Amino acid sequence: MKTYVENMPNFILEFNNTMNRKLKLWELNRVSEELFKEQPKFPVIVILNDIRSLNNIGSFFRTSDAFNVEKIYLCGITAIPPHREIQKTALGATETVNWEHRSSIIELVNELKSQGVKVASIEQAEKTTFLQHIHELDYEKIALVFGNEVDGVDQDVIDASDYIIEIPQFGTKHSLNVSVCAGVILWEFVKRYV
Repeated sequence: MKTYVENMPNFILEFNNTMNRKLKLWELNRVSEELFKEQPKFPVIVILNDIRSLNNIGSFFRTSDAFNVEKIYLCGITAIPPHREIQKTALGATETVNWEHRSSIIELVNELKSQGVKVASIEQAEKTTFLQHIHELDYEKIALVFGNEVDGVDQDVIDASDYIIEIPQFGTKHSLNVSVCAGVILWEFVKRYV
């Protein structure tokens, strides 16, 4: 009987036998904060609908920096920088990502829609578009709404949205942490630009 390693395809064995040195931070060729602020952004906007956790807010900033989003709108009770707990996970991204606070999310959504921006709420609803089908959506610029950790996206925002996007899930839980959700969703929306 062959061992597990003997059953592995040759290309996997070859890869495992080669040196693959982890890069140091200074070898990653990251752009400076000044260049990042000046570079063209992807036409993706992030809207936070009453996010409670300061760590989640910081994660949104860091992920938005990584994916070169145009702007973050912090709506309702969503806390704003500077705050030590936001900075803990943002790691300085509050200084690089363009952001603005709005007290009324529905006013913001209507304003963006009047400018031709399509609005997509990330939520589970009766009629959704599963993430694997977003390539079928018609938009030039999109605003992605992420909801409160307990209550999700407000119903009036869902009603005003052009699209409702849902991440397929196959386990026993019915949701992902909102900042984890952001990483999954943002990559799928920005990869068309890379």
